[in-house]
Amino acid sequence: MVEKKFATVAGAESEVEASIAKADLDQQVADLRSEIARLTETVTNIGSGAKAVVQSEAEVLTERLRDRVRDEPVTTLLTIAGVSFVLGLLARR
Repeated sequence: MVEKKFATVAGAESEVEASIAKADLDQQVADLRSEIARLTETVTNIGSGAKAVVQSEAEVLTERLRDRVRDEPVTTLLTIAGVSFVLGLLARR
């Protein structure tokens, strides 16, 4: 009789411990999900910022190239011809 009561008490304690452990794990999973969401948002913001910087730099370089072509059209044409010639030689090999 005492053994049955002891087994019942031990079983109830195990259920309480399991319930506490499950609640703790559920909270940890929820915390991890919120952390992943926060990190995803941070990476997205960094990517957007980097994209804006790259676009800005590309626009500046494009404008500089256009100005150079307008200021020195012959030099630009000869440079393009020289680069094309070298690339042509490399492509033949």
